[in-house]
Amino acid sequence: MIPAIEKASVQEIKQFQEEKLKELLVYLSEHSPYYKAMFENKKIDIETIKTLEDLRKIPVTTKTDIQENNDAFFCVPMHKIIDYATTSGTLGDPVTFGLTDKDLDRLAYNEAISFVCSGIQEGDVVQLMTTMDRRFMAGLAYFLGLRKLGAGAIRVGAGIPELQWDSILKYKPKYLIAVPSFLLKMIEYAESNNIDYNASSVESVICIGESLRNQDFSPSILAKRIADKWNVKLFSTYASTEMSTAFNECEHFQGGHQHPELIITEILDEGNQPVKQGESGELTITTLGVEALPLLRFKTGDIVKLHSEPCPCGRNTVRVGPVLGRKQHMIKYKGTTLYPPAMHDLLRFFEGIQSHLIEISTNDLGTDEILIKIASDQPSEELMNQIKDHFRAKLRVTPKVEFVAQDELAKIIFPPMSRKPITFLDKRP
Repeated sequence: MIPAIEKASVQEIKQFQEEKLKELLVYLSEHSPYYKAMFENKKIDIETIKTLEDLRKIPVTTKTDIQENNDAFFCVPMHKIIDYATTSGTLGDPVTFGLTDKDLDRLAYNEAISFVCSGIQEGDVVQLMTTMDRRFMAGLAYFLGLRKLGAGAIRVGAGIPELQWDSILKYKPKYLIAVPSFLLKMIEYAESNNIDYNASSVESVICIGESLRNQDFSPSILAKRIADKWNVKLFSTYASTEMSTAFNECEHFQGGHQHPELIITEILDEGNQPVKQGESGELTITTLGVEALPLLRFKTGDIVKLHSEPCPCGRNTVRVGPVLGRKQHMIKYKGTTLYPPAMHDLLRFFEGIQSHLIEISTNDLGTDEILIKIASDQPSEELMNQIKDHFRAKLRVTPKVEFVAQDELAKIIFPPMSRKPITFLDKRP
């Protein structure tokens, strides 16, 4: 089920996307109040936008633009909206994304071909370990994609290791869709309850929400901790509500494949100019085929690299590498630039850490301060020193570390209204 365009030549893919871009610009100029006004105010003649390179003539769209003008981005009357979704609000106020019937079909197609990329086939049974409620687009997308593919879905939802194992042992899924750090809790529960997890039906996990790879695609500490115990394949993914598109790894684990029929990607520097090939920058996307709320040159806030060397799987699409961090989460600490994902991964090295929270604040000198709050069943000065030494060795800095009670930390990490655990708090002005 690999779409023909994904096996086409690089030049054919480019020409295909340029035709789709022209169609999008006409659609936006006729239906989007926001983009129609922007074209007029910036005196942009869309007839002059003929190539992907011509996109640079158009200003970028930011999260703030959508937050401040949410309604103006809608291209259809509200009675056409079939499903309402919102962003998680990680980088500010949540944004509403409505989907039409056509958008739901596109979402299902996207997930179906993304799952195929990671090896799921018709007839496979897949356990969904993520929520479908709380206006969360991803959980619905996974279900629609599995349905379109002809795979079975077990809708267990998030959390509760006992219930997850009950379903695994009863329905024997081949795949799980899960947040990878939760797999460690699954392993812990299995070991405490005499469940032979390596003899279970589970062969692979589609991992969401957390990175599994270092920048060279070697396994992260989190991935190693899982793989050292549980003999399953771990597939990394990248997606967001704004782009209604997923980038899944194939069996060669060399980054998430782009679907050129659904999205155009750019990597931009601080001045909104394309970075040199192989350099990191902010992923900027243009959605294709979205009816209700299409986006043009939307800056995701995620710092990544694109990889364009051929993939042995036969797809000629570019691949998105692991997220280095979020632009707004960049930390300057004692002369070193840091992003939270690297710190999260280092903390997972220690099995004595039950949970953690990274807090960033500004000190009296106006510079960044890092405080890491840790819950451990065996807090000790030795563990604290090991954590600091590990940070010094791997990241060349030593943050402040303090132990707190697990129940106290859980209140911050798992607030009632949040769809995702909060393990990073940015208190900078």
